[in-house]
Order: sequence, then structure tokens, then C-alpha cells
Amino acid sequence: MKLALILSVVNPGLGGVLIRGEKGTAKSTAVRALAALLSEQEIISQCQFACDPANSDYWCESCKTLTDIEVGRRRRPLVELPIGATEDRLLGSINLEEAITRGESRFEPGLLASANRGLLYVDEVNLLDDHLVDSLLDAAAMGRNFVEREGISVSHPARFTLIGTMNPEEGELRPQLLDRFGLCVEVRGLEDPAARREVVRRRLEFEDNPEKFAERFLGGEEETGRKIELAGLRLAEIKITDQALDYAVRICLSLGVDGHRGDLTVIKSALTLAAWKGLSEPGPEEIMEAAELALPHRMRRKPFQDVDFDVRGRLNSE
Repeated sequence: MKLALILSVVNPGLGGVLIRGEKGTAKSTAVRALAALLSEQEIISQCQFACDPANSDYWCESCKTLTDIEVGRRRRPLVELPIGATEDRLLGSINLEEAITRGESRFEPGLLASANRGLLYVDEVNLLDDHLVDSLLDAAAMGRNFVEREGISVSHPARFTLIGTMNPEEGELRPQLLDRFGLCVEVRGLEDPAARREVVRRRLEFEDNPEKFAERFLGGEEETGRKIELAGLRLAEIKITDQALDYAVRICLSLGVDGHRGDLTVIKSALTLAAWKGLSEPGPEEIMEAAELALPHRMRRKPFQDVDFDVRGRLNSE
């Protein structure tokens, strides 16, 4: 789970992470802790969408008209989408007060605007209304949010890393939504008694003195943050070999993966893994690790069959 989250922020192009698991396994805790590991990013101070001053290809319409750009900095945001959110809250809406009092139609940004260049987290994503899921997927795929409201048309950049958590006991996701998540992992409660005791001990220490507890791990968090930043800078230098590409494709074929999105995600994940590990190129082990993260939710299965998360086991049985 932690590796999948780290890879998703090293390379936002992976398509986000879906974390499946029983209740009480720290899924939400891990996601919320991820934001603290991320470095600050430069933004255009006058922009309500926090556009990147170094990448004009993804500027909003307002930033394109600016003659004097002011550059600021902010911590990469983690925006949570509540299950009961309305479509207007997600996409944005028209400010009715402005429209009534001044006769002006002004766009009020939604959660997608707040999440631009950050993380968008949906807890219990399997319980989200279908129309919100469709809107979310469209924005994630295009990197822009398009809003048509009361006679006005607005679009703005919405490039974010989508992270979802869910308990399979409460229902599964639609296959179309499953496939749109780049990576998918399953977490279970620890079975080793010593490990479970340590979980309880740490939780009690945290509740007794949260600040003192956090200080114990501050050095490790800062080191992980620096490693994430370096891996992101190194990513463009990592190349894929023909042998690694062939290996990835053969894995996807042997597991009966439909379409080509799985193949592409395995390759992107392997390149990101190599950057994270400080390698010049991904080898067979990185390809297999990437397959374990990118393919479990894409393996072909019969109707009413549970999702099979054992990639290596399936390969060994073939």
C-alpha cells in the first residue's frame, strides 16, 4: 500500500491508486499521511486554480491573459471528496448571490479546482453516486474540468492524483471504474501477534502525546520526502529496454488482461519503480513488482467471481 501511494506521487501519470481492505487497517490514515511527505510546489499567486508558472500548456484562461505573473509556493494539497457531496460541490457552480444582486454570472470553483496539481481522496469510493464517479473519471482522464451552468461555459485545469479506499464487504466498484485506477492494492489486518501488539502500542503512545510521537518519525518522513522528490526528477531519465517491454507484454497476455491500458500501466509503474530505487532501467523484478500493483483489478474473471489479487500465483499456475 505504501509503495503504491509513493509511486503515484512520484509519477502522477500512473492514474492514481485504489486501496481495498477490511475496516480498521489504516487505509485512510496512510492516505492522509502521504500529503506530509510531499515538497512544496510553485504556483501562480493570482490564480484560483494554482496553475504551474513553468508549464503554460496547462494554464487556465485567466492565467493566459496575465502580463505580470507573481510566483508563490504552497504545500501540495490533499482534498477529500465526501460521499454525500453534490455535483456542484465537485465540479463548481454559479455564485447565485452575485447573479441576483449584481446580475453577473461568476463561477464558484469546486473540489476539482482545489485538487488541481494535488491529491483527490475519496473514502468509500464504492459508495459514491454513479453520476459523480462519471464526472470524476472524465476530469481525471482529460486533465480538465468542463462546467456548463445557467448559460455559461467554463473549463479549468484539473490534473490530480486520484486515490480511493474501500471495503469490499460494502460492495464492489463498477468494472469501468476499476480499470481507470492505475494501481490497486489489497490490505489485510496483521496476523503476527508481535506486529499487532506494536500497532496497539504505537496507537496508545500517539493518543497519550501526539506531538512527541510525531517527532520520533519526523526524520524518516523528511528523508522519504526527499527521496520522492529525487525520484520524480530522475524519472525522465529512465528508459525501458526491449526485453523488459516484452516481459511486461507477456505477463499481461498470460493473465488475460483486456485492452492495452494494463500493459501501459505496468511499463509506467516499472519505470517509476526504477526511479524510486535509483536504477537506470527497470529489470525483471521491477516488471513483476509493477504487475502486482497494476494488474490485479484488470485480470479477466468470470461473472460473480471475486477479484483475484495473486498475480504471482496466477502466473505460476499458468
